[in-house]
Amino acid sequence: MDQIGITAEGPKSPWGATTTKVVSPCSLADVMSEQLAKQLDEESNAFPDSPDVSAALDASEEPETDCDLMLAQMLQMQFDKEFDTQLRTEEKKLNGDSKLSISFENYRMVHPYEDSDSSEDEVDWQDTRHDPYKADKPTTTPRKGFTGKGKNITTKHDEVVCGRKNTARMDNFAPEINVGDGLGMDLKLSNQVYNSLKQHCYSEQRRSARLHDKKEHSTAEQAVDPRTRLLMYKMVNAGVLENINGCISTGKESVVFHADGGSMEEKAVPDECVLKVFKTTLNEFKNRDKYIKDDYRFKERFSKLNPRKIIRLWAEKEMHNLARMKKADIPCPEVVVLKKHILVMSFIGKDHVPAPKLKEAMLGSEDMNRAYYQVLHMMQQLYQECNLVHADLSEYNMLWHQGKVWLIDVSQSIEPNHPHGLEFLFRDCRNVATFFQKGGVSEAMNVYELFNVVSGLQLSGDSEADFLAQIEALEKMNEDHVQRRGKKTYASSTSDGGPPLLHHEDD
Repeated sequence: MDQIGITAEGPKSPWGATTTKVVSPCSLADVMSEQLAKQLDEESNAFPDSPDVSAALDASEEPETDCDLMLAQMLQMQFDKEFDTQLRTEEKKLNGDSKLSISFENYRMVHPYEDSDSSEDEVDWQDTRHDPYKADKPTTTPRKGFTGKGKNITTKHDEVVCGRKNTARMDNFAPEINVGDGLGMDLKLSNQVYNSLKQHCYSEQRRSARLHDKKEHSTAEQAVDPRTRLLMYKMVNAGVLENINGCISTGKESVVFHADGGSMEEKAVPDECVLKVFKTTLNEFKNRDKYIKDDYRFKERFSKLNPRKIIRLWAEKEMHNLARMKKADIPCPEVVVLKKHILVMSFIGKDHVPAPKLKEAMLGSEDMNRAYYQVLHMMQQLYQECNLVHADLSEYNMLWHQGKVWLIDVSQSIEPNHPHGLEFLFRDCRNVATFFQKGGVSEAMNVYELFNVVSGLQLSGDSEADFLAQIEALEKMNEDHVQRRGKKTYASSTSDGGPPLLHHEDD
């Protein structure tokens, strides 16, 4: 039989065949040779004792895989990187857009500075638990409540210890309260100061919540709430308006914006329009309900418990009043459309410049006389033809445009049968008479004559108190008739100079 030769090469490696280097024997003279010693030293430096795994990973060429230890470390590091990548994905999916996030940092396998392949848009894995720039909290007493022994004992009620403890508690204040860098210094706050700061912190949080809620649900000066802004956007999208340019006027009851007109199928839209946005807050005009709750046109729909419904009635009331005035050919804005508490009207002015108020217009004597007679005629038309009392007529609610006076702001206008209708008419007459008398109109009537001319009544009195007493008597008699006859109006004149007769009239 043939003999089978067995080579003693040792066990085979599972990672592949390894090359065995055969060392030829050498003589003692060669061993003592200086040249051979240098060669052996170079070979020992070429193979370090412990392989550098990180250097092997960063190398561009394929690393040496003959060493089992190096290959195992490379595989483990690759597995750790894949695990961390999956961890990032799960964290992003779990947190989403939430303000509160959950971190899986403690479960990472690779340290942040070793992970050089991560991009900037990924999650920041910086460990903020050990921030070197974070101020250290002041040292306080231990849990047992005292330190030291005997005479040197210090309790938690010590002034210095208590002051440092109060300083450390400032870190628990709300994020919007800036406590400064007091935590990084040896600051001692007394109980009185700390309690004051704590109470101020709570007050600021409540005030901020109230302001935020008020801003979201109410209109403010030169601003609108989200609901109103949405209505304005819908008007632009529907083509009623081309664009909204900005605020041109503010008042106690509304904010007025200028806009470029669009088009509508039902009616023509002016080139320039105004949006009168009625404020949903009642802070500046809290007594507006007295102008509407006794008006029989809106009395049944009046609800003092819902401010937004009151504002809608207020806007609707101005729309109806303007319609009456336009029917009587009184110069006033023309209503375009009404959307809840936003009233769109024609713009009185030119090229985005509003017409000046009668108070601000620089009128000569001739224009002032002409304006006086125009106002007198409009007051008579308003009372007798439109069956309305302006209730807030003054030089601030009259505009001078194209050589004539225009009336605006008639949302508070009421009918003469209102319980205070004659009182409001007397107040309007007093404002008009005072303005034109100061303006140099020699033919301007006094307040009593102007009241009688406009109302058609024949009241007389030696003083304002007597005149008002007669007006209140008329209103009282009228109120007594209300309980028996319902709707009523004053007659334009009486034959015997007594109180006016009452009769029914359709709206």
